[in-house]
Amino acid sequence: MIIVDDDPAVLRSLKFALEIEGLDVRIYGDAQSLLLDDDLPARGCLLIDYAMAGMDGFELVDRLRRRNVRLPAILMTGLLSRAVRERARRAGFCKVLEKPLHDSALLDGIRSALTRSQERPQ
Repeated sequence: MIIVDDDPAVLRSLKFALEIEGLDVRIYGDAQSLLLDDDLPARGCLLIDYAMAGMDGFELVDRLRRRNVRLPAILMTGLLSRAVRERARRAGFCKVLEKPLHDSALLDGIRSALTRSQERPQ
């Protein structure tokens, strides 16, 4: 499980909540930090904030896909609109979650993405 968000409080709270659920969580405070990591897991999922300084979630996923990183991705946003939802669908996000995140929607989305990751051939 990889989380990318430029809000340190969001990162800490999500990491804590998801580790309580038994998930192995890596956190990144910006898109560039994730892109510099050459040791990304082959299985898991991405939980990516839409609005980040320097690079938004859509550009990050596009750059990861060009590097052949195919982990299922969930977009988090406080700016949810029909246009954002449609753009996320076209970009290949498997789910869009509106902030503030609700535990059941977040966990259901992550579990679904992790199941997709396990079913995907390597």
